[in-house]
Amino acid sequence: QVQLVESGGGLVQPGGSLRLSCAASGSIFSISAMAWYRQAPGKQRELVAVISSGGTANYADSVKGRFTISRDNAKNTGYLQMNSLKPEDTAVYYCHVGYTWGKGTQVTVSS
Repeated sequence: QVQLVESGGGLVQPGGSLRLSCAASGSIFSISAMAWYRQAPGKQRELVAVISSGGTANYADSVKGRFTISRDNAKNTGYLQMNSLKPEDTAVYYCHVGYTWGKGTQVTVSS
């Protein structure tokens, strides 16, 4: 069973950047797709980005060109680089691998 721990969230001004990390335990990380989701207050959880085990990435239209998902299979860690952040990016961001969710990390974009 994989366990996931997100980190890197925080408060940032509009236009700023953050890099989220997802540290995974267990051996299936390197052979599994990894995704980042987010959930804003009062809204449903939505897919932000997904990366295959081989490194193919796909993004939600709302973050294309601003966010980059990546992974380091040797370190069992995934990343989400977020640039040009907007207030509407404010949410709890979750890492997802297989059937497992992390507990999430809060991202707040505000001046």
